[in-house]
Amino acid sequence: MTGPTARPPRRSTLLRTTTVVGAAVPLCLAGWLGWQALDGSGPAGSTAAPTTAPAAQSGPTTPGTPAPETAAPGTAPESAAPGTPAPAPSDTPSDTPSALTGRTVVLDPGHNPGNFAHPTEINRQVDVGNSRKECDTTGTETNSGYTEAEYTLDVSRRARAILAARGAAVVLVQDGDRPWGPCVDERARAGAAAHADVALSVHGDGGPAAGSGFHVILPARVVAGKADNSAIVEPSRRLGLLLRERFRAATGEPYADYTANEGLDTRSDLGGLNLSAVPKVFIECGNMRNSTDAKRMTDPQWRQLAAQGIADALTAYLTTR
Repeated sequence: MTGPTARPPRRSTLLRTTTVVGAAVPLCLAGWLGWQALDGSGPAGSTAAPTTAPAAQSGPTTPGTPAPETAAPGTAPESAAPGTPAPAPSDTPSDTPSALTGRTVVLDPGHNPGNFAHPTEINRQVDVGNSRKECDTTGTETNSGYTEAEYTLDVSRRARAILAARGAAVVLVQDGDRPWGPCVDERARAGAAAHADVALSVHGDGGPAAGSGFHVILPARVVAGKADNSAIVEPSRRLGLLLRERFRAATGEPYADYTANEGLDTRSDLGGLNLSAVPKVFIECGNMRNSTDAKRMTDPQWRQLAAQGIADALTAYLTTR
């Protein structure tokens, strides 16, 4: 995404389902094995091997947003050094190939590497229920030019490999196989179209250079126009709390110190949340405009940890109540 004063929108749908049954391998090893094939150095938009991917929207918290709960068990203490993984939660998700059998997950890699070449298409206004927004945006990038769209694709592909090894059917809203987009309303419809149990949008923020850390965006209740996400607000909050916990435990990334509140932000201006019919949250994995966060996010090993945290949160959500 972009900074608090200018955050690009993005989301839509093109569904690709990948179901893989992997051998029962320890969690981290399964993730790495599944990702040796994806850890190429080519463009993230290539369909052969995943490289990188983050995108994310963020912005001002919706007025009246309730204060988030205190950090869940297993999160890193506030004194932990940034970048140091926290102790693993006691209820670490199962790594068995059947843990998620019969469950469907939609991963929404924010933006698209090709959006830069399609300004007319992505600037088209779409209805998100309570307003009209751009179809999609280009997203942000690091000072060295590593784009949010590359990051989001890479991390989403890595998370897909881990989840598929646990038996899940995983759908990517876009897999670098579209020239641009899709639009945010199409991204929102992807969950229902795939009959998914849950959806998650992956982003990288474009905040002030002095700010660092990650945050999770939860849907505010929106009943306006064609939007009515009342049914997903509470389950999405449960997913968001798990994601905040597991992402921090896996990566050691601190909560954002420039936006949100204790790593949580509730918003009513994102079409991907307003129009979703299945529980869904966004994660801004870090601030790509901050040199420390950018160094982490451009590191393939750290991106694997980010994918691990995302996959663990989704697994915990689908296997616990």
